[in-house]
Amino acid sequence: MRQFHSTILTSFLNQSALHHERNAFYIDEKGFSYRNLRNRIATLFEVVCKMKGETVAIITHDHIDTYAAIWACWLSGKNYVPLNPNSPADLNNRIKSQVALAGIIDSAETSQWSDITEQDADAMLEQASLFVQDDNQVAYILFTSGSTGVPKGVPITFGNVAAFADAFYRMGYTVSEQDRVLQMFELTFDLSVMSYLMPQLNGACVYTIPQGRIKFSYIFELLDEHQLTIALMVPSMLNFLRPYFDEIDCPSLRYSLFCGEALHLDILEEWATRVPNARIDNVYGPTENTIFCTYYTYNRAGHNPHHNGILTIGTSMAHSACTVMNEDDKPAAIDEIGELCLSGAQLTPGYLNNAELNQTAFFEYNDGGQTTRYYRSGDLCRLAADGNLMYAGRKDTQVKIQGFRVELSEVEFQAKKALSEKTNTVAFTQENSQGIHEIFLVIECNNLDEISLKEALKKSLPAYMLPKIIFTLSEFPLNVNGKIDRKNIKQHFASYAL
Repeated sequence: MRQFHSTILTSFLNQSALHHERNAFYIDEKGFSYRNLRNRIATLFEVVCKMKGETVAIITHDHIDTYAAIWACWLSGKNYVPLNPNSPADLNNRIKSQVALAGIIDSAETSQWSDITEQDADAMLEQASLFVQDDNQVAYILFTSGSTGVPKGVPITFGNVAAFADAFYRMGYTVSEQDRVLQMFELTFDLSVMSYLMPQLNGACVYTIPQGRIKFSYIFELLDEHQLTIALMVPSMLNFLRPYFDEIDCPSLRYSLFCGEALHLDILEEWATRVPNARIDNVYGPTENTIFCTYYTYNRAGHNPHHNGILTIGTSMAHSACTVMNEDDKPAAIDEIGELCLSGAQLTPGYLNNAELNQTAFFEYNDGGQTTRYYRSGDLCRLAADGNLMYAGRKDTQVKIQGFRVELSEVEFQAKKALSEKTNTVAFTQENSQGIHEIFLVIECNNLDEISLKEALKKSLPAYMLPKIIFTLSEFPLNVNGKIDRKNIKQHFASYAL
């Protein structure tokens, strides 16, 4: 099959030619037209085609050639592995050691390849469009953290990407050359793919975050000065923007999407007043299921289902099936909390060169003679009677305290509910010298009325769920993807918790 070729490559080549005078990218205060992009793609296509092998490493600078290299790889039927130049060299070396690289494209060095003429670029891209991209071939490989310290390679096929794009449109989204779209993600993070791909298929302009700039403040500038129309963000960005909500007024924003973390309803309700004309969607999906695979559209006029203050992640997108499974790998009952398992056309073929992990992360379920391959997401959910999936935290944050099952997200929710000032909370557990797990809580604030908080928690939580110690941190650290860095926070306070 060649669904990717017909729906992705053909659309991009047609739209980029039709809108060649319009900006394709706005990078570090400078616009780059689709003509600029096409010329750089053609130039790098010539380079990529000479590489022997299927996988090209792309050093992810905030540069037009970084994005041009992606299209050059796809047009030549190759796949790419993004490498963050700011990551430790040892991490990038561990990633490179897992793939057979055909070559490396680094935009810090691509100036040696001068633009070919515009006429030659058009002819080359027309020729490139004849290359066969089989949907079973890999489009890109992203590496996620592994529990053993070895990054896990997640190959996503051309067919996976094509299925996502089709499901995106089936959600009712429309994108045109008039749109201005935020791309806030490091290219090693899968949400970046939606942020550059869907605009480029429709002649829209992509606005990136220059490396070295503070993300939330630059997003504030882009929203205000360039009147962005589409923005996919991680929920943590709302916490950083919250002090400026009174200054934010974005009537031009048409679509406001959130993914990558639990989205709390209280702050979303505030955000909704700042983007009065936007459709606001909470979307969900792990890297293994191609960008995102469920969605819920925020209801401005009525009730919005939530669990512990976390907005529902909604229902499955067109080409995905999301099932809550119990501990016996059978569909859970309505409102029974279990592990969310994913299947469908967006699901990765499996981890790269990791048969052992594939055996544990994927399984087959037979229902009435029909066998379905599922991925264990590690996320806890319950299926509500109305059909919405209610996110209940990570499976690895569900712990046993004194024999009781405890969701740390519930501790965080009750703490947030008790605090007069809306803020972030992180709960974690640690084993004491007697081998007993205890709960600790970190509040993002400068001044905390700890006595009042403890009294409130005693009224809302059973004794075994009360945190042993409550810490404060003036500002929560974020990881490279803009999410709250829970691991960093736990490590910071681990010694104090002993």
